Amino acid sequence: MRGPGALRRAARREWGPLVGTVRGALVAERWRAVPMTLAAVCLTALLHVVQNQSWGAGPVRALGAVRAEDPWWAALARTPLSLFVPAPDLPVWGALIQILVVFGTAEICLGRWRTLTIAYLATLVGTLYARLGVALGPDLPLGLPGSDARIVDTGPSAAVVGLAVYVCFVHRARFTGALVIVAMAVEVVVKDNLAGKEHLVAIAAVLVLCACVGRRDRRRAQDLRGGSGTRSGAPPIRS
Repeated sequence: MRGPGALRRAARREWGPLVGTVRGALVAERWRAVPMTLAAVCLTALLHVVQNQSWGAGPVRALGAVRAEDPWWAALARTPLSLFVPAPDLPVWGALIQILVVFGTAEICLGRWRTLTIAYLATLVGTLYARLGVALGPDLPLGLPGSDARIVDTGPSAAVVGLAVYVCFVHRARFTGALVIVAMAVEVVVKDNLAGKEHLVAIAAVLVLCACVGRRDRRRAQDLRGGSGTRSGAPPIRS
């Protein structure tokens, strides 16, 4: 059995680089380190308030509610805002905490634009999967019942899951990343619904991205090692 010292060392290996990066940014810049995350939290809270008003439900639905039965152009146009529209059947505080913690960590570790890109990739892939799953039908493993086409598909959960996996990949927190994936798989087993399957599809898309980034980094490392083996003063080989 491992002692406390071994567990502490394992925890430092798993979370040390990630925690150090986040802590350093917050100590140096405080909330200025996560402006995009704070804007996302405020936008999500605002949309929650608006969609719960008699006058606001319609506009929020028209601008940010995505369903698999919607036309393609409408679904794609609504997808950017749908990420920040809280799911009506879930408590809004859960969405706000997810955005604050996961988006904030990703913004510090990955940068603003890469965070938004991965978040929208995960959300868009989930949205596209819903249409494909309904088209396949419930009898196939990845299929969905026709009733799922009418489910309003909003919220940050797919983006949060995708960002969590990617941040774990970048900082080599392999155990934590595997834990996120296993938790999403268990969710589908326990509660087989559209949201759970979209989470798995989002994870699959991010894992493909991780594989591509890892392959690119290995090629760059090989090129650098190959370049360091040339003789001093030798001209570079041009293609």
